[in-house]
Amino acid sequence: MVQQPSQTPKFDPTSENALRELYAGFWIRLGASTIDSILLLLLITPLLIGTYGIDPILTGKAGTGLLEFLITWIIPAVVIIAFWVFRSATPGKMLLRIKIIDAKTRGKPSIGQLIWRYLAYIVSTIPLMLGFLWVAFDERKQGWHDKLARTIVVQT
Repeated sequence: MVQQPSQTPKFDPTSENALRELYAGFWIRLGASTIDSILLLLLITPLLIGTYGIDPILTGKAGTGLLEFLITWIIPAVVIIAFWVFRSATPGKMLLRIKIIDAKTRGKPSIGQLIWRYLAYIVSTIPLMLGFLWVAFDERKQGWHDKLARTIVVQT
């Protein structure tokens, strides 16, 4: 008797079922965010100390002008978005082997999506960080900022 070759379905890594196993959950994303926060602190602190000296930094009375706004808000935004654009991940995400992808195409998100994702952090932050905590409960492990930007974070 001749045995027929089995017809096993091909594995599609972009299917929703395959991605469900690859979604980066709350804890790994929190770890990546912690690493990124430490790295940003290492970048920003010397700039603030060089600008204002150590005493105002330790007492929390550093300047409130344009320079402080650039150092504490604009530089981190530019650095984070640049990493997202060129690497699809920040250093923390890269270390933990996770990255941001477009939720629909499963490809690289557009620059507009990534800028919107960063701005949408405000939405995720304002109500007691609920938008970030949402990752723990969402089926696709999306925070509110991911949903607004139409992105997902997956393990690589």
